[in-house]
Amino acid sequence: MIKEKFTLKFILILILLVLVSAFIIEYAIGHKPCKLCIYQRIPYFLSFPLIAQILFVKKFEKITLLILTFIFFVGFGLAFYHFGIEEGFFQESVACATQEISNELTKEQILEKLKQNSISCKNVSFKVLGLSLATINSIFSIILGGIFLKLFLNYGKN
Repeated sequence: MIKEKFTLKFILILILLVLVSAFIIEYAIGHKPCKLCIYQRIPYFLSFPLIAQILFVKKFEKITLLILTFIFFVGFGLAFYHFGIEEGFFQESVACATQEISNELTKEQILEKLKQNSISCKNVSFKVLGLSLATINSIFSIILGGIFLKLFLNYGKN
C-alpha cells in the first residue's frame, strides 16, 4: 500500500499543478478559456478532495478509487470531444459557443448574446509543445483514469 500512497500523493501534486497552470494561462498570460476548457477543470477539482480523503481519512478507499476512475474517464470524453471540435471531427455545439440565454429574451437579444461571445471551442489560443490544452488534457485524463482503474482493481491484493 506504500507504493499506492506514493502514487496518490504524486497524482495530487500533478492535479494541483494542472489547476495552477490553467489559472496562470488564464489570468497571468491572458488566454481566456472557452466553456469546454472550464468544464474540463471539474474532474481535477472533484478529484482533489477525493484523493485527500483516501490519503488522510482512509475510509471507503476502494469505492473512491472507482469514483475517481469514472471521473477521469468522463473527463477524457469531454477533453476528447473538445479536441474533436478543434480538429473538425465534431461540430461545435451551441452550448459551447453561447453564454446564458434565458427564455425571456427576444430573438434579437439572443442573436446579440451569440455575437458577444468571442471565445470559440474550435479556436486553439494556446499550445504547449505544439499540442492544444484539450489534447494534453485528453492524454492526462485517460492516463489518470487508467491509473485509478489499476489502483481499484489491485486494491487489497498486497
